[in-house]
Amino acid sequence: MSSDSILLLEAANFAAGKHRNQRRKDQEETPYINHPIGVARILTHEGGITDIAVLQAALLHDTVEDTDTTIDELESIFGPTVARIVEEVTDDKSLPKQERKRLQVEHAPHCSHQAKLVKLADKLYNLRDLNRCTPKGWSTERVQEYFEWAAQVVKGLRGTNTSLENLLDQLLREKSVPI
Repeated sequence: MSSDSILLLEAANFAAGKHRNQRRKDQEETPYINHPIGVARILTHEGGITDIAVLQAALLHDTVEDTDTTIDELESIFGPTVARIVEEVTDDKSLPKQERKRLQVEHAPHCSHQAKLVKLADKLYNLRDLNRCTPKGWSTERVQEYFEWAAQVVKGLRGTNTSLENLLDQLLREKSVPI
C-alpha cells in the first residue's frame, strides 16, 4: 500500500472514531462521517485535488469543531500542515452562531489556498445536502438564508478552484441566489 493511502486511511479512521456517535441533521439521521468523506471525495473527483494534506484535512475538518479533538492532537498525529488547514476552517463554537457565520464570511478571503479548497468542498456538500433533504426543524426560509450566506462565503473563496466554483454557482443560481 502506498504511503499516501496509509495517510488517508489514518485520517479517515481517526475522523470515524471521533464522529462515531454523531448523526447529520437530515431526516434519515445519516452517520456524520459521511460528510467529511463526501467533502474529501468532492475534492478528488470534482475538484481534481491530489494534495494529501488537503484531503486529510477534509476528512478531519470538523473534528476540532464538533468533537473533543484539539489542534495540538491533530498536529502530533498528522503534522503541522494538516493541523493548520483544519484550524483555518474551524469555527469557534464558544461564539454565538451569527458571529461564527459573520467571521466565516470575513475570514474566507484570507485563508490559505489549501483551506479554501476544503471550504469550497464543504459548502458544496452542504448545499447539495440541503437540496436533497431539509434538516429537521428547518423551514424553506432557513434553507434559502443558508444558501445566501454560503454565497457570501464562496465570494471570498473565488479564484481557488474553477470546477468547484462552477458547481457552487450552478446550485446558487438554482436557488436564485446572486453570485
